[in-house]
Amino acid sequence: MSALLAPRLAFPTLAPASDPVRVCFMIDRLSRAGTESQLLALVRALDRTQVAPTLVLLDGEDDLSKALEPVDCPVIRLGVRKLVSGRAVSAARRLRSFWREHRPDVLQVYFLDAAYLGAPLAKACGVKKVVRVRNNLGYWLTRKHRVMGRAVRPFVDLTLTNSDEGKQALVSRGASPRRVAVLENGVDTVRFKRFLLPDTSKRQVRVGCVANLRPVKNIDGLMRTAKAALEKFPQLVFEVAGDGEQRAELERLHAELGLGDRFVLRGSVSDVAGFLRSVDVAVLPSHSEGMSNALLEYMAAGRAVIATDVGANAKLLDGGKCGVVVPANDPDAVVTALGELIANPLRAAGYGAAARRRVEAEYSRSAMTKRFEAFYRGLV
Repeated sequence: MSALLAPRLAFPTLAPASDPVRVCFMIDRLSRAGTESQLLALVRALDRTQVAPTLVLLDGEDDLSKALEPVDCPVIRLGVRKLVSGRAVSAARRLRSFWREHRPDVLQVYFLDAAYLGAPLAKACGVKKVVRVRNNLGYWLTRKHRVMGRAVRPFVDLTLTNSDEGKQALVSRGASPRRVAVLENGVDTVRFKRFLLPDTSKRQVRVGCVANLRPVKNIDGLMRTAKAALEKFPQLVFEVAGDGEQRAELERLHAELGLGDRFVLRGSVSDVAGFLRSVDVAVLPSHSEGMSNALLEYMAAGRAVIATDVGANAKLLDGGKCGVVVPANDPDAVVTALGELIANPLRAAGYGAAARRRVEAEYSRSAMTKRFEAFYRGLV
């Protein structure tokens, strides 16, 4: 069996420990995006008798980031927006003092700038293990990113990713399979308790999507798909919860296609569970994903799901047993799937029920937290 196809790392069962593992998490800032939400959920859920967390924010001075800071975890904001600056030098001194006080055993870094600053500095400060998180498939990497990534690699003991596809992408770019571990995401299933199953026999069927408005999420493609679908199924209404850099471009496309109130860009939505409660079908039209947080939420909510066959989507949907998997960049396949769900409301409800059962059994937040706790104890 090749290293790529070998089972995930087997972490030991946690035994009572006199001292918790001290883990410092480092990221640019906090937001409601997928990676940041998963990090915050992990920090809040960790058993403090097993893992003692601290949090370093490169910047984090905006109101939203401050509001999201966990209350029972020491936090330092460094106020760094550019690594090549005088402020970065003084920030490095402050960070050394922070680490001297809290003595982390592990540094876990997210995103590029945190890795570039944090990983070498942590090794210089005697931090035992440096872990880098890379949960996407690297679709955005430029030549500069690859060069910088190779430069920081000697300071990183292990790279974490959340899917087998993510591991394959890392290994294809030169990472050693032995230095890549897969730890899958989890979702807070409690938020989605007692949701009714989807009913696509209604006079109006609501199709929802949760996504940041970035090109990789393919919301422009979803708009074109919606235009074609509405010609066949006028009872459909599409809504997208999320905001981002593509907002103005998508609003122009919305006007060009004449979608009117049949396709609504809701903007940022703080209550994702409430949004999903209002939809019957949830769509994930992305060009690229690792393990999608949005898809996990769709499944926890028991929605009938249509997702593109990218990243871990097909695996999460159990090869089509928990939802419809369609080829990427195939609007006709999405329209066909919508038609089948409208025509077969019992099938739609069956997908939703199967998806909910699968998430509760394998991808709950508590299961994810236990995986990480075992990982940290095994690591040090």
